[in-house]
Amino acid sequence: MILCVAEKPSVGRDIARVLGANTQHDGFMEGNGYCVTWTFGHLCALLDPHEYSDQWRGWNLSSLPMVPTRFGIKVTDDKGVQKQFNTIKTLIAKANEVINCGDAGQEGELIQRWVYQKAGCKVPVKRLWISSLTEDAIREGFQKLKDQSEYQRLYEAGMMRAIGDWLLGMNATRAYTLRFAKGVGKDRQVLSIGRVQTPTLALIVKRQHEIENFVPRTYWELKTLYRDTTFSAQLPVEEDDYAITSLEQGQNLLDSIKDMPLEITSVEKKKGTEFSPRLFDLTSLQVECNKKFSLSADDTLKIIQSLYEKHVTTYPRVDTTYLSDDIYPKVPATLQGIKEYFPQVAPLLPLKADGKKGADSLPKSKKVFDNKKVTDHHAIIPTGQRPDNLTDLERKVYNLVALRFIAAFYPDCEVSNTTVLAKAGKIDFKVTGRQILKMGWREVFAKEKQDDEPQEEQKSLPAFVKGESGPHEPQLQEKTTTPPKYYTEATLLRAMETAGKTVDNEELRDAMKENGIGRPSTRAAIIEKLFQRKYIVREKKNIHATELGINLIQTIISPLLKSAELTGLWEKKLREIERGAFTAQQFLDELKQMTTEVVREVKADKSGMRCPVCGRGTIIRGRTRYGCSRWREGCTYAEQF
Repeated sequence: MILCVAEKPSVGRDIARVLGANTQHDGFMEGNGYCVTWTFGHLCALLDPHEYSDQWRGWNLSSLPMVPTRFGIKVTDDKGVQKQFNTIKTLIAKANEVINCGDAGQEGELIQRWVYQKAGCKVPVKRLWISSLTEDAIREGFQKLKDQSEYQRLYEAGMMRAIGDWLLGMNATRAYTLRFAKGVGKDRQVLSIGRVQTPTLALIVKRQHEIENFVPRTYWELKTLYRDTTFSAQLPVEEDDYAITSLEQGQNLLDSIKDMPLEITSVEKKKGTEFSPRLFDLTSLQVECNKKFSLSADDTLKIIQSLYEKHVTTYPRVDTTYLSDDIYPKVPATLQGIKEYFPQVAPLLPLKADGKKGADSLPKSKKVFDNKKVTDHHAIIPTGQRPDNLTDLERKVYNLVALRFIAAFYPDCEVSNTTVLAKAGKIDFKVTGRQILKMGWREVFAKEKQDDEPQEEQKSLPAFVKGESGPHEPQLQEKTTTPPKYYTEATLLRAMETAGKTVDNEELRDAMKENGIGRPSTRAAIIEKLFQRKYIVREKKNIHATELGINLIQTIISPLLKSAELTGLWEKKLREIERGAFTAQQFLDELKQMTTEVVREVKADKSGMRCPVCGRGTIIRGRTRYGCSRWREGCTYAEQF
């Protein structure tokens, strides 16, 4: 008997239907030489501290750091979970071969491997790796099964991620709670600290601090109106400064040109090309859904996961916006499958996917197809199955995915960019204009209001001629600098993806993804955890840190725990484990060292202790040194750290 273990019951039933395992049992399906069963979430987990050592049962600073000699796993303490695990264990004992049909990613690999280990699996294990749950995809996947050993590094990376979360989370939470939390015993407030959760909270707190401490500055801009067109003065600006910082300065500049004609010194037109928007990875889809529909990252993940399980979109937990070359021949069939729902498909049929350049060939762009940019899975696209029985929100999210896919095969949008330079006295002026010459892919969205797609066409400029001149109307416009904006879920996801750096360029953002904090599949859960623990709250679409969240970040000593950049470097090493460029043992050694250092810093901190000089005050922590709480009363205690 061949045993297939799926990631959840609904997926198990899809696989069973394809394999002909149609006899229903309690917890599995059977037939045609196969048994198909399933997990649901994490059936197994790492042991709790007290299960390694009785010394770790109670919370005590002297027992930290907790670093097990060898990490162990257990079946989750839940009756339903244990019942299903026992079903899997019994079936494994009877099987000649096991096929891992789990979620095709790092976490899915870890979930399945732990179950097989705990069940004492001794038979060969193969791996099913598919990007959609359509019948054709499942059949094709079973024809290309690989040995489990080919995914060993993926498992090791997942294991190190779990161990890293355990080591830092368990030790840092206990250390900071015992050392700094208010209350005693059961009334003590737990300071929850996590490897990804805490630097994410730190990003929010830092932004909020910048907003609250922002001091607005007034500056002026010199503009002039000529032939119903507003030109802007091009004045020298020092870094982090503004060209006109006083009304007197601005008025002097205006007076110097008000009686002089404005002369056009240059008219430059350049034809340009705009490529269609990138296909969606999970993060960009969550960003778009937050902008358009105010959906949380977690809600978007649930919806796109449901669309995947309904067979209408491909695997969602991806971090690439590209397709692999093997998808190209399947594109016409996918377009054919969705044509009745999207009239925009009509111009693309019956084009052929032959890779040639011609009027009857479907375009194949490196902006869409690039094997080097695809790792475990390709971008999220429609499968071509009929999108029936969708909820209203599912339909909206599906439409986003489908329209991006369709637009990828339309011609590029052709534009004309015009730059006009002018001069009045000694002051240079400039204006730019843009005109769409051929809509191209923008036609796909003609009826859709898109944020990063078709907007109202920018007003084209009059036909200026070099050398012309005439009267103009200069004016000073008073401006005030504005503070940074609060994070929304959309902008927070982007900040997590780029380890806190503001990056608008798609290519640069791609390069930084390896150093992002968290994985696309986990970022929504991290944000939700911060809400649940009341470290952050929503105010309309904005995210605000609560007093509890601010106090936690202010309490944390270790930069490791709250630095998005350092956490991003850690994520990069986990990806290097997947590729074989870094070993799990090296990572584990670094983990243990980091954990020990975090605990050492907490134990060494003198905050709250009695002042050794006056004996009456308590020691308080500044940015670079300790001091006495009675310093205003003349206590001289100070100590660098």
